[in-house]
Amino acid sequence: MSAAATPESQNRPDLRALFLAFSSVGLSGFGGVLPFARRMLVEERKWLTAEEFNALLGLCQFLPGPNVVNLAVVVGKRYQGALGAIVAPVGLLSGPMLVVFGLAMLYERYGSLPVVQDMLRGIAAVGCGLLFAMAWRMGLAIKSKAAFLPFAVLVVAAIAWLRWPMPWVMLAGLALSGGLAYVRLGRS
Repeated sequence: MSAAATPESQNRPDLRALFLAFSSVGLSGFGGVLPFARRMLVEERKWLTAEEFNALLGLCQFLPGPNVVNLAVVVGKRYQGALGAIVAPVGLLSGPMLVVFGLAMLYERYGSLPVVQDMLRGIAAVGCGLLFAMAWRMGLAIKSKAAFLPFAVLVVAAIAWLRWPMPWVMLAGLALSGGLAYVRLGRS
């Protein structure tokens, strides 16, 4: 079997596939497309495993900027180098930008109508549901790594309930999980 015919190379997206896939993600929702990105990358295209997605998302959350844009850059770079790192986020953002410009013009004219305000509240509820569904799926992917589940609980508690600043929680989580990984590697 030649290197060109390996399963990994058969699943390797070209620039066009990156652009179109991330364009479809970008046009899939408003207020957050991360659940759509996960579905496309892990379940549909199988460009990443669930574990790889979780690890890359963790990295992207630690970097400045929108998580899903960072993810597009990382995935694009992984498969097509620097050009892929440009093409994937351009695909992700170009369609929604055009749609948002059009919607902004409509909102300027009709945004004060009660029916429009009700529609926007409904869309927000849908976005919240999608976020919870993605979190559930991500949690299922880390069941086999039970040692890291307490970190997820601690982060939720620190940010959501105690209202600690996210950068400090992220740094503490990095130190603690890195320390645990170091100790575990030392034992094996």
